[in-house]
Amino acid sequence: MTNTHYDNDELTFLDEDGSRSDHVAPGKFWNVLVVDDDEELHTVTRLALSQVVINNRQLRFLHAYSASQARAILSQHGSQIALILLDVVLESEDAGLTVVKYLRETLQLEEPRIVLRTGQPGYAPEQTIITDYDINDYKTKTELTRSRLLTTVITSIRSYQHIVTINQSRLGLQKIIDASANLLEEHSIKAFCEGVVIQLSSLLGLEAEGLVCAKAGSLIDKDANTVYVLGAAGDFANLINQPVTRLNNAAIAENIQRCLRQKTHIFDDGFSVLYLNRAGFEAAVYVNLAHELSDTNKQLLEVFLSSIAIGYENVHLFQQLRNAAFRDWLTLLPNRNEFINLLEKPAAGDPLTKVVALIDISRFSDINDGLGQDAGNALLVSVATRLSSFFEAPVIKARISSDVFGLIGPAEKITPEQINSLFQSSFQALDHTIPLNVHIGFYEIAQQGDSGLDILKRTNIALNRAKKHHHDNFEYYAPEIEERTTWQLNMIRRLRNDFADRKLQLWFQPQIDLTSEQVVGVESLLRWPDEEGGFIPPTVFIPLAEYSGLIVDIGQWVVEESCRRIQSLNQGGYPGLRVAVNISMPQFRDRYFVQKIKQALTRFECPPAQLELEITESVVMDEPQIVIDALTSLKQFGVAIAIDDFGTGFSSMSYLQRLPLDRLKVDRSFVNDIQPGKSAVIAETIVSLGIKLGLCTIAEGVERPDQAEYMKQLGCMEAQGYLYAKPMPFDELTAYLESHTG
Repeated sequence: MTNTHYDNDELTFLDEDGSRSDHVAPGKFWNVLVVDDDEELHTVTRLALSQVVINNRQLRFLHAYSASQARAILSQHGSQIALILLDVVLESEDAGLTVVKYLRETLQLEEPRIVLRTGQPGYAPEQTIITDYDINDYKTKTELTRSRLLTTVITSIRSYQHIVTINQSRLGLQKIIDASANLLEEHSIKAFCEGVVIQLSSLLGLEAEGLVCAKAGSLIDKDANTVYVLGAAGDFANLINQPVTRLNNAAIAENIQRCLRQKTHIFDDGFSVLYLNRAGFEAAVYVNLAHELSDTNKQLLEVFLSSIAIGYENVHLFQQLRNAAFRDWLTLLPNRNEFINLLEKPAAGDPLTKVVALIDISRFSDINDGLGQDAGNALLVSVATRLSSFFEAPVIKARISSDVFGLIGPAEKITPEQINSLFQSSFQALDHTIPLNVHIGFYEIAQQGDSGLDILKRTNIALNRAKKHHHDNFEYYAPEIEERTTWQLNMIRRLRNDFADRKLQLWFQPQIDLTSEQVVGVESLLRWPDEEGGFIPPTVFIPLAEYSGLIVDIGQWVVEESCRRIQSLNQGGYPGLRVAVNISMPQFRDRYFVQKIKQALTRFECPPAQLELEITESVVMDEPQIVIDALTSLKQFGVAIAIDDFGTGFSSMSYLQRLPLDRLKVDRSFVNDIQPGKSAVIAETIVSLGIKLGLCTIAEGVERPDQAEYMKQLGCMEAQGYLYAKPMPFDELTAYLESHTG
């Protein structure tokens, strides 16, 4: 606001030549509303006051000739009117008082001052009306000579200035209180800094116009070393979050930067730049000054700045805390939490269809392990920089996890072609030039409503599918993908519960000596009962068990249950029968796998040779050395080893020779090739290979006598299949053995 010292030269007049005896602020006026139904009174008032300058401002007149016209002007300009000269009697005896009531009660404006004028003394308002409606003065028109009118006007405007200053001070304090109470809100910095400007202006009796500037640092998402406008009031309000170089006034920008460089206040003609510092958090506060500050005001500013600096430190610290929660510390991009928030908050002007993308850097852990974490961090910064420079606003960029970046933007911008083009050239990380491959998951947001977490989950589902592709590196989310995933998770949950409740069953299929046609062993086969009296196929639940990691516990249970059945068979009069158990790759990865097998054999007092472990070629080829080492140890302990489904994979003969095998199982697909009058070349080759390696061979899936005879003629020693027996529970197995033992 303007200067609030009124002791000297409050009232001046224009000289006859038009010059002013005191400086008049250009574009600044005191607005005075004259309300009277007498045209002559309007003219007289205007002439009497037209040359008056009060505190560097002239008077500007607004005219109304009825109560209705006055209300219309007040509804539009009421907050800018300093004084109302109001006739009590207009259209009716109390029309003027209805204007007063409208101003105070309807518009809720307490700042404009009111002077009632009347040509009929008998219509004077009651004392309660003067008090209740905050009326400054009441005069008859004959009393208001020019000198008395001037006195009334100057005292009324002085009163108006005091009220405005008090209210402005209250507003500034409230801004700071609100900012302090809502430090975690999005605009806490802006609100706090705007409050600082308003409060300073109130203290100095200035217009609420100024700037608070500082280096961006952690306060806003800008270049940390550039000075930005953090908060502003008045004509500067539209510059918030803009660099000070955007100011139209180069002198203001230079003085703000000089204040921060010199770390001191700058008091100059027409302006001041105040230095704010607390715990290393610096800011410069620019305010317009119409006059030089007194020593008293400067001391007052020092006290105020010392107090307000604590609030600035708190704002800064809370902003850092917010950044820690919602900003990635390395790339300074939004993190996963903020990405989810942004998915839930559509920005103004968002396209009808937006696309979310998750970009996963392939084998990033290898880069970290091989080149070091510093190189890995530098690479992530390089990726973030390229994403930010390529995808400009409105595309949102974020770092979701260690090596996963996220994008949100219009469908025409967020495409596989656009993203893949970014990764065609290598990235620089310290002294290393590193090419990168990525997988990308996409999700189209056709309409708002879904939670950010659900959108992120669906995009991640698409990303996981993309990682399984061999031809493309991307996948768009489709509802059936989530349905499949949901089904998979439900099945895993059911499997886990049923396994814990011991609902899984172990069935057995006999294995026959082709020469003697006697039972020489059985294969353990896992069965999972469904809720309708049937069984869920192993081709369905075994992959689920492997995916969930439950296969290790289930596999160990199968081993222990098989050992228990071996013990039962030996004690029940069927000694020497071997029991074959399938072993998966996750079991081999268990560091205690070999130890657990030995413990199960010992616990049930089983001869190791009666337990046969079956592995597939794919298991061997997954991690050959782990498998070879484990099987060699178990073979030395006496356990038998068989390779299942032989010939269906891509075997390496070198690994085959290194495996401590006892038996080759000819896959059922090759046995099915046996037709009358035709040769089954692959089956012949496998049996021949087994004989040359000194291994027993067993044919799977034998269903017809001619298949059994053919395999026997090739030199195959054993068989299993529906020709002899289907898989059966253990109780049925003992009955079968009793009827088939000669």
